[in-house]
Amino acid sequence: MNSLVSKIFKTHQSCSDCPSPQVIQSFFEELLGLLFPEYALQKVKSEEEVSARLILLREQLGAILSRNQHLHSGIGSVLAKDFFNQLEQVFDWVHQDVDAMFEGDPAAKSKTEILRSYPGFYAIAAYRIAHLLHELGIKLIPRMITEIAHSRTGIDIHPGATIGQYFCIDHGTGVVIGETTQIGNHVKIYQGVTLGALSVDKADADTKRHPTIEDGVVIYAGATILGGNTVIGKNSVIGGNVWLTKSVPAHSKVYYQTQIHHEDGLVTDRYVFKNDIDATL
Repeated sequence: MNSLVSKIFKTHQSCSDCPSPQVIQSFFEELLGLLFPEYALQKVKSEEEVSARLILLREQLGAILSRNQHLHSGIGSVLAKDFFNQLEQVFDWVHQDVDAMFEGDPAAKSKTEILRSYPGFYAIAAYRIAHLLHELGIKLIPRMITEIAHSRTGIDIHPGATIGQYFCIDHGTGVVIGETTQIGNHVKIYQGVTLGALSVDKADADTKRHPTIEDGVVIYAGATILGGNTVIGKNSVIGGNVWLTKSVPAHSKVYYQTQIHHEDGLVTDRYVFKNDIDATL
């Protein structure tokens, strides 16, 4: 028992400066509720109240960062001020994402429905907030925020990923977007899509390991696209269950075609690439 007591105490000492998951979740949920009244327990009644709550949240973030100096190289209050100075762009971009989801989903009856019930909205909003913190050089806290969304939605977006405007995740369960992924504007992806790395070697941690998805690409359910050198050209369509580890040019269509029957009775599967000509990948 004494040995166990000692081991437990050491873990508490080593994590004495770690931010509490409950504190980070509380900050994120209060911020989300202020930005989007669909997530608020009580709507604000005046612009003065909005201003006061923004100031309070800025002070909260500043205090969290000041208590956790090992997670950044700046001054907590200054970083918090920088975050809230740039928050308007996050607000605007998330509303663009909502527009993209509404325009891209014929089942959506209103934008309010998307805000209140679509996991893609929740995951993207969490990502955009976390990404801004990540861009300010803050460690761990951005990952904690995206993991809140991951646990709630099944959508795993690393805060280090770069995602452009008008991003749409439809359905969403099982989506994985890796740390060095680059996604352009007006991209739409469906459930079960993985934008991942070919290598999981720790030595590759500082290299671009995940694919680049250019503007206007649609990626259907279950597709897996891997590798830091893999580029999906603009306005391409990647079909369901496709596995890609090499680039495709702009305006391509890649799909998985099953049960190709040969004269000798053999049945095989293949990927079909369509651009100017048809070719088997």
